[in-house]
Amino acid sequence: MTSALARWRATWLLWPALLLLVLFFIWPTLDVARASLFDPDFTLRHFERLVTRSIYATVLLRTLWVALEVAVLCTLIGYPAAWIISRQPRQRQVLLLFALFVTMWMSVLIRSFAWVVVFGREGVVNGLLLALGLASEPQQFLYTSSAVLVAMVQVLLPIQIVTCVGAMTEIDSGLVRAARVLGATPAQAFARVVVPLSLDGLLTAFSIVFMLAMGFFITPALLGGRSDLLLGNLIEQQVGELKWGFAAALAVLLLTATLLALALGRGMQGAVRWLSRRTA
Repeated sequence: MTSALARWRATWLLWPALLLLVLFFIWPTLDVARASLFDPDFTLRHFERLVTRSIYATVLLRTLWVALEVAVLCTLIGYPAAWIISRQPRQRQVLLLFALFVTMWMSVLIRSFAWVVVFGREGVVNGLLLALGLASEPQQFLYTSSAVLVAMVQVLLPIQIVTCVGAMTEIDSGLVRAARVLGATPAQAFARVVVPLSLDGLLTAFSIVFMLAMGFFITPALLGGRSDLLLGNLIEQQVGELKWGFAAALAVLLLTATLLALALGRGMQGAVRWLSRRTA
């Protein structure tokens, strides 16, 4: 009894977090799975529809590809930006991070709709092209895959940067200076010191951006065309038509695909680390 009480006291701070996890993630997920299988009686017709119609496989692959593109672009842009921010003096670093948080606090709907104004036929981009003589008539930027990609990157980029900054601030700047003293160029010092020490933060940021991009539906709905339909948009359409069972089956498909993609990424990460240790 005493031993059990001691173990409970050692872990009691975890119980509120576990309760929130059960109430707001595990229970809703199980309820969605139930809705996909019982409509109202037990049935597999929703999943049979997903398997037998190729359009849903196409939408799933498009969603995975767009999420991967967004995550890669956010990494290529956000990782160097995070390093620059992490090397700034404390006061300037706080101001830069505050500017990033301000954009994150703004509604995704507002940020997405702003791109409608920018990419419109009479928007900023077309006005600039016409003024510079680079185009003789307004170009079609709205309702394209490029517009969706740019807007999603802009929405998710602050998350990538903030997560990477959190990992990079833990790196001792003396290690970088030591590498420079030993003859490494700035690029070599960055690749051999900064990247290995911040790799976990980079992969965490990549995973977060990828997961969020998989579930996007507002930005593709506003800026994309019919060929840019993602799983999130498809689920929203089914909910709007009160087809709860099929919407739940699509949600299960989305969650399963996201988890499998993340598991594959983690497996590849482990394989790379194992090979690096073997060749070291």
